[in-house]
Amino acid sequence: MTPQALERGRNWLEKGALRPTRQRLTLASLLVGDGENRHVTAEGLHDAVLDSGDRVSLATVYNTLRAFCDAGLMQEVTVDGSRSYFDTRVDDHPHFYREDDGTLCDAPSKGLEIASLPSVPEGYEIARVDVVIRLRKTR
Repeated sequence: MTPQALERGRNWLEKGALRPTRQRLTLASLLVGDGENRHVTAEGLHDAVLDSGDRVSLATVYNTLRAFCDAGLMQEVTVDGSRSYFDTRVDDHPHFYREDDGTLCDAPSKGLEIASLPSVPEGYEIARVDVVIRLRKTR
């Protein structure tokens, strides 16, 4: 990992008030080290760690991604009941999910209009609205 990637990772963890443990710093550097946003699964990030020559258990990757979400550094995007992606871009924005290869990417907000939402039960408020547009290649 480059010194710049490590520094970006360290700064990112600081924004979330998270202590830069070795595992957190490794994962943070892979996620934000090049300054680009990422949509990752825990398994995909675990594979990237192994490819980098480091060792972190899959359970640690899951726990760390949850800690990053709790700290407001990432958001979890659930595509279906069994598949979650973790997004380093935390503002409200829609996503495209490509069913053919299982990838998630940002979708443009232009043209997306949500005219109204249903009333919520008493004592609740809408925390967020996730928009995932599922794509399939035409045949």
